[in-house]
Amino acid sequence: MILAIIIAIPLSVIIGFLLYFLIKSIILPIKVESIAKLIKQGKLQQAIKTAKAIIQREPRNAEAHYLLGNAYLADNKAELALMEFKMVNQIALFSPLVPEAEFRKQIASLFVRFNQIEEALKEYLLLIKLEPYTAEHYYWAGKLFSERNRTDMAISYLKKAVELDPRHGKAHYELGVLLYRDKRPIEAKEELETALRLQNDLNQAYYLLGKIQKESHDYVAALLSFEKAIRDPELKIKALVERGGCYMSMNAIDKAIPELERAVKSATDESSPEVLYARYFLAMCFEKNRELDRAIEQWEKIYAKKPNFRDVAEKLSQYQEFRTDDKMKDYLTSGQNEFIEICKALVTQGLSLLVKDYNEIPNGCDIIAIEGDQAKWRNVKKLPRLLRFYRMPELIDEATVRAVLEQMRKLNITRGAIFTSSGFSRSAMEFSESRPLELYNKDQLQNLLDRVDIYSNLKKS
Repeated sequence: MILAIIIAIPLSVIIGFLLYFLIKSIILPIKVESIAKLIKQGKLQQAIKTAKAIIQREPRNAEAHYLLGNAYLADNKAELALMEFKMVNQIALFSPLVPEAEFRKQIASLFVRFNQIEEALKEYLLLIKLEPYTAEHYYWAGKLFSERNRTDMAISYLKKAVELDPRHGKAHYELGVLLYRDKRPIEAKEELETALRLQNDLNQAYYLLGKIQKESHDYVAALLSFEKAIRDPELKIKALVERGGCYMSMNAIDKAIPELERAVKSATDESSPEVLYARYFLAMCFEKNRELDRAIEQWEKIYAKKPNFRDVAEKLSQYQEFRTDDKMKDYLTSGQNEFIEICKALVTQGLSLLVKDYNEIPNGCDIIAIEGDQAKWRNVKKLPRLLRFYRMPELIDEATVRAVLEQMRKLNITRGAIFTSSGFSRSAMEFSESRPLELYNKDQLQNLLDRVDIYSNLKKS
């Protein structure tokens, strides 16, 4: 009897071990496979519960962790899914239930989603080894290298992506972006145009293409590209500002203003760079049209948000007199006929000269005048002078001074003067020092205006 018991004990142990291995090798895999079926059937909570039960017994069961991650993904719990996939990565045991390539695509996508760039890049580089002829892996590797500011590597991988799949629109777009940043606009333009032929809803590509066209002075094409980019709400304000800039470069100020006003009206953040630039360019347009009240209004709004934005503070200071000095205001804003009469009053009253002729020029006028005291100098030949009046915000540069001297030479006039409501560049002042040309800046012009009844000619007319 005792012998029988002694023999029976090892036998029961052996049977127990056999049952354990039978359960582990047959029953548990059936349960793991059942998780995948539950996910397909949409029974996500049951799948999650089953996977967790298996993991509790076998913490390093890669299949259970992987399927639990898939269940979480299907249940829109991406963070929990990533935690499970990270565990699979640590265990690194792949099987038909855990196909390595598919798993790495999923975890790489999640790393991108949660902005874990380094980890995502590692996965895509592994995927390239697993599937070396898949363009999508090279595309993502290039895109992620770009985010790490590794432009050389990014371009290399993106070029491989379009080589493997010439119809990969996004790869062409990303390559175009990098080539543009690398100051290779011709190549960038070619890639962006290819991207848009393949995928015409890439609004970012339209915007960047418009920038390239604008920089190459192809304004008509740029306007069309920016118009298409406006369809993207995130690009709308920037694209409208660029359209306004194109019209300004074409000197079509009346067309630029509506585009810039649309940009301002579309704003949700008054402090954003796009809105500040929209207001700044709008002020430039008003200034060119001599609508200084409206220009000042835009500069004040910019100044309230960002006092050091470009030359806004300087502009407000420059036009400070505009609010308190009616004569300067009329000099700057009056219509062309009234402006010429003001300049004639400055010549006759302020300089005591006789006006012999006048001529309109862009942003000003030319007046030819002679000495006015005919009784005293009756027998002396009156030498004419060329007096040029400007009312524009830009400093008068050396080229403008040279142009006035050339005009004097053509008219056989030996003396002249330039009057401006702004100022003169250093090179302009240095150039004029040894020449018969006097320069009157804003302050000197204002002193002259103060001494003259500029409305006398207007009253006579």
